[in-house]
Amino acid sequence: VWRGLYPAAAGMITQQRRHDAVSNNIANLNTPGYKEQQAVIRSFPEMLIHLVGESSGTPGRPANRQIGVVNSGVMVEEIVPNFTQGTLQETGNPYDVALVSNIPVDEATGYEPQAFFTVWNEANEPRYTRNGSFYVDAEGGLRTSDGYRVIGADGQPIVLNVPLEQVRIAANGALFDANTGEQLAGNPALLISRIDNPYNLVREGYGVFRLADPAANPPAAADPAQFSVQQGFVEQSNVDPARAIVDLMTALRIYEANQRVIQYYDSSLDKAVNEVGRV
Repeated sequence: VWRGLYPAAAGMITQQRRHDAVSNNIANLNTPGYKEQQAVIRSFPEMLIHLVGESSGTPGRPANRQIGVVNSGVMVEEIVPNFTQGTLQETGNPYDVALVSNIPVDEATGYEPQAFFTVWNEANEPRYTRNGSFYVDAEGGLRTSDGYRVIGADGQPIVLNVPLEQVRIAANGALFDANTGEQLAGNPALLISRIDNPYNLVREGYGVFRLADPAANPPAAADPAQFSVQQGFVEQSNVDPARAIVDLMTALRIYEANQRVIQYYDSSLDKAVNEVGRV
């Protein structure tokens, strides 16, 4: 029984987690800079089956002949983000800033480093995001739409002395006065961080990530030649709606198939206990 009951139950749990990941992707279709989640599924180790009880030719010693292998189910090993570039949508709003990352793949590691806006949370801890929907608070501080303080190239929060609609943001992240064409006082610029191993990032919500192990994967200022900041644009979510719907329906169908297997085994056990036992 365990050869069918347990793998079916594991399959249901796996498809439930996959369904949750896809549902979260669909819920964030319109979230700027959102990176979709992908469920990595792998099977449990296969188990070798032996024949026990048949004579082996040696008196008093049962056979231990190999029959074959059986798989005991699957599991979701991890949920990983997909960092492919989202489509840029022009808004004409000076408060919207999109980041285009074109850092080549590291041939030594196989990872594709990514560029992120650098922000601080309430505890002044660095976080990383691709959501460039900004606003200016009452003190002139530049913040994301969710309240994170935007950090400049000097490692400190950016504070503006002019309204944001008067600020022009260059492709390299430098901030200029749109009226005079001169860089703002203090030469502020957005800190664009390069993360060499983006899979070391942990999602915290609101499109914000933190590094799981900053010592092993320290961030660095990205080379201006490897990114471009586009003011008046937002980077859309990289979720493909059509594929997400297909994945959602696939997870549901596989879940239902495993559910029917469990119902079949439940019926068989019921007969074994309540009917065969009476005979």
